[in-house]
Amino acid sequence: MADEKKQVEAITSMSEDFAQWYTDIVLKAELVDYSSVKGCLVIKPAGYAIWELIQKQLDERFKETGVENVYMPMFIPESLLEKEKDHVEGFAPEVAWVTQGGLEPLQERLVVRPTSETLFCDLYANIIHSYRDLPKVYNQWCSVVRWEKTTRPFLRSREFLWQEGHTAHATAEEAEARTKQMLNLYAQFCEEVLAIPMVKGRKTDKEKFAGAEATYTIEALMHDGKALQSGTSHNFGDGFAKAFNIQYTDKDNKLSYVYQTSWGMTTRLIGAVIMVHGDDSGLKLPPRVAPVQTVIIPIMQNKPGVLDKANELAAALKAKGIRVKVDDTDKRPGFKFSEQEMRGFPTRIEIGPKDIEAGTCIIARRDTGEKITVALSEIENKLPELLDDIQNNMLETARKHRDAHTYSATTYEEFVDTINNKPGFVKAMWCGDVECENKIKEDTTATSRCMPFEQEKISDVCVCCGRPAKALVYWGKAY
Repeated sequence: MADEKKQVEAITSMSEDFAQWYTDIVLKAELVDYSSVKGCLVIKPAGYAIWELIQKQLDERFKETGVENVYMPMFIPESLLEKEKDHVEGFAPEVAWVTQGGLEPLQERLVVRPTSETLFCDLYANIIHSYRDLPKVYNQWCSVVRWEKTTRPFLRSREFLWQEGHTAHATAEEAEARTKQMLNLYAQFCEEVLAIPMVKGRKTDKEKFAGAEATYTIEALMHDGKALQSGTSHNFGDGFAKAFNIQYTDKDNKLSYVYQTSWGMTTRLIGAVIMVHGDDSGLKLPPRVAPVQTVIIPIMQNKPGVLDKANELAAALKAKGIRVKVDDTDKRPGFKFSEQEMRGFPTRIEIGPKDIEAGTCIIARRDTGEKITVALSEIENKLPELLDDIQNNMLETARKHRDAHTYSATTYEEFVDTINNKPGFVKAMWCGDVECENKIKEDTTATSRCMPFEQEKISDVCVCCGRPAKALVYWGKAY
């Protein structure tokens, strides 16, 4: 029993070492394990169940906007990748190559997909001929490989799971509308399901996706004050279409190039959930993405009728659509409580002989630690309300943290001091020159996170060089 208790408690304090705290949680909560392939992870059932819920709810939202799912090959011929110059240069340092098939060397090298723009372009060139074939609004759920030098569970690994949407449109206006529609969908999903507030905006040209005309992003603030790019949506214009000769006959019987978009989210969302909501006791999972929304812990379960009542209660809650688990292991209740907290289950129901006699049970909230006594006759209605309240409270708590750690700076001295001593976002004006971006990164390691859609004018001049400002930018150190 002592060893079990120690296992639950062996989480480094986030104030002591945030990186180690994060690693402790993903391992102790059994979300992942390390594999024999460096930089690649085993996503264990507890972690994959979170991804399944993300995938299911995100996919439903996609399909409401007309998205259709497809699946593309994982291998890309080198000649196909090289058709779009900026794209191949952007990914060259990260690609993994296949040079041999079986016992024979390949006549042409193959890339293990780092992303699938070129494959979709090749497909679209073959299937789009007329304006009647447009739009094409496709998405695939798959894994991709990027040969990262430094890896961290969920946040950055050499193979990761994601979805990538690729669309083709008749006009530039339709493509731009789809690009922003998907970004707004991402932001809404993160707020409503993951309880994470986002800053929405456009990436600078230095930070945009290789080959894109414009990249839009949602940026989240982690508990340690670092930013995490949580989803991106790219407008490709007709650049890829010209490189791959994707043309169609329009209504006037003239040949035109299509306009394309691409957008994606990955398993790093799980890392975001951990770092936004977790505490020194472990995970805190928002109810809408928690594989177990409540765990029933029988007290004195060896007493007659206690386990039966716990299972009866579980069946009733499952019938209401609640994801529930009965912990009937022979561990002590105190250990079970600690384990429930570490694994992040939103609620815990305690029920023992005295509770059964009184016709009540105790519900403990993971978000606030509050305990309430509820009549067994009311719990089927009370628990869904409580889960909604927890979901809303977690979003509001995360929003307050983000807002409290968002600062403004109008001079370079103030900017550098704030970035280095106050973890969080710093809002500052920018002239639009990449040289100022480079200087800020060199002096502080901070990068431009985005130019928010909701622009403010906090100064007339660039915080770095003093020349006339063109845009407000959110800056920050990031994962």
